[in-house]
Amino acid sequence: MQTKILATLYRGGTSKGPLFLAEDLPKDRETLSRVLLAAMGSPHPRQVDGIGGAESLTSKIAILSTSNRPGVDVDFLFVQVNPNSPIVDFSSNCGNMLSAVGPFVVEKGLVKADPSGTTHINIYNFNTDSHLSVQIATPNGDVTYDGDTAIDGVPGTAAMVRENFAGTVGSKTKKLLPTGNRREEILGVEVTCIDVAVPTVLIPASAVGKTGTESKAELDADQALIARLNDIRIEAGKRMGMGDCTDFVVPKPLMLAAPSHGGTITSRDFVPFNCHATHSVTGAMALATACAMEGTVAQKISGTVQKGTVTIEHPSGVMDIEVDAGEKGDTFEVREAGLVRTCRKLFEGFVFVPRAVWDGSNRASSCDDIAAGLTS
Repeated sequence: MQTKILATLYRGGTSKGPLFLAEDLPKDRETLSRVLLAAMGSPHPRQVDGIGGAESLTSKIAILSTSNRPGVDVDFLFVQVNPNSPIVDFSSNCGNMLSAVGPFVVEKGLVKADPSGTTHINIYNFNTDSHLSVQIATPNGDVTYDGDTAIDGVPGTAAMVRENFAGTVGSKTKKLLPTGNRREEILGVEVTCIDVAVPTVLIPASAVGKTGTESKAELDADQALIARLNDIRIEAGKRMGMGDCTDFVVPKPLMLAAPSHGGTITSRDFVPFNCHATHSVTGAMALATACAMEGTVAQKISGTVQKGTVTIEHPSGVMDIEVDAGEKGDTFEVREAGLVRTCRKLFEGFVFVPRAVWDGSNRASSCDDIAAGLTS
């Protein structure tokens, strides 16, 4: 006997994974974690006994429900399930999978499409206690996946999804600069700790013996580098007030260098035990903001970009972030931090998990219900 769970698999940005309605999942953390591990096939390097894609970028999950919060349409809980680990990580957000949220909630009836052609959706993210927004194409009041927008790391073109992360400053720490410093030394390396969309530690590549232009394969093979970056991020997490982050993907370490192909800055994003094949959206928001802030390690490399496009060069191409930020009196204000993504629905139906994992009882009613179970 197996328990069947409604699911829709999406390619969201340069990531991939299933989207669920909260009401179709268990509400207590222990059972939910077992269900998601079984659904994805973790822990196993090929996730052969589940629907995971055998790497962290294709083993992501989004859980949605209608929101009761003022000015918010839907609540969103992101979950990272890695192939080799039994740990289910509820600590971070994902801007790539966010691009699939809009089409999913419209097709599931949680949000009514705007027949004028563009539907604006306000989203609350539980992982970071922050507000996001997306705009999706809805010609004649229907979701479309066809379009002429291309993003590096994905073949072909699709309909445009606009994302805005301006409401994510202090996503986990409630502070733009959680340590109070624009630059500081951690384990002999000058870094910047910043929190926009995701807590991030920015690390100059030259300070860890790299050019910053290495390929993903080269960086993944350098286990000494990955261990050093991990040590830096764990210490950064403590300084940022996040406690021991050994078992979590945040804070996110980004390795930075000067651009090579006409961009603003080069970045290698670690997730955290291998290099991202492209770049996380959340990490890009933190990096773009740091490029607008005088005195950060990013600004020292990029120069100051307070309003306009920050083009981040990554292993598979570039990512353009629209930023409007700068000093306002004694504070630093982020007015806009957004970008364009695309998504595609791949299949919908049921994911099956063994009855011994979950018998279908004690279901959640909403993301609020699940979030309460995560902290109980």
